Amino acid sequence: MAVIGYGRVSTVEQTLDLQRDALEAAGATSMYEDKASGKTAERPELVHCLKALRYGDTLVVWRLDRLGRNLQDLIRIVNDLEERGVKFMSVTEAIDTGGSAGKLVFHMFAALAEFERGLLRERTFAGLAAARARGKIGGRPSVLDLKQQRSALAMMKDREMSITEIARQFGVSRSTLYNLKATSQKA
Repeated sequence: MAVIGYGRVSTVEQTLDLQRDALEAAGATSMYEDKASGKTAERPELVHCLKALRYGDTLVVWRLDRLGRNLQDLIRIVNDLEERGVKFMSVTEAIDTGGSAGKLVFHMFAALAEFERGLLRERTFAGLAAARARGKIGGRPSVLDLKQQRSALAMMKDREMSITEIARQFGVSRSTLYNLKATSQKA
């Protein structure tokens, strides 16, 4: 009866240290770790982790949202574990599906986590819409100023230099120039 931990961060810049410490404190003797967005189905270490779990084992995660992409995914995974005789623990939410009270709490927290994620998405979209209404445009700032953009567009139109040469001259990638050209044609 092993206690196996699973951790996930959304970007390579983030660290799993906090999750590792919590999983070790919860008794995890081995861990699987992914660096992938929770929205993506591509979580190879989770697949390996789920395959490694046997009857009587316990899967422990730091938080519910580290395991499932959404409520349905989370419930599917935990129900599959339950059918296989594998217990589930979430450290932050203090959930242990080894008993019926833990199962009830799991389903309540899973629903609340999905609700919170939905509210965050709605607030984000509302904020972006409000910013656009005030004339603000999101995204990364342009590498080239307006004068450089005009010069680059003129050079591409003249075709005296290759895109690679123009990109080298301005210190940008070719795709930056292609994007600039596409944006200018839309305007």
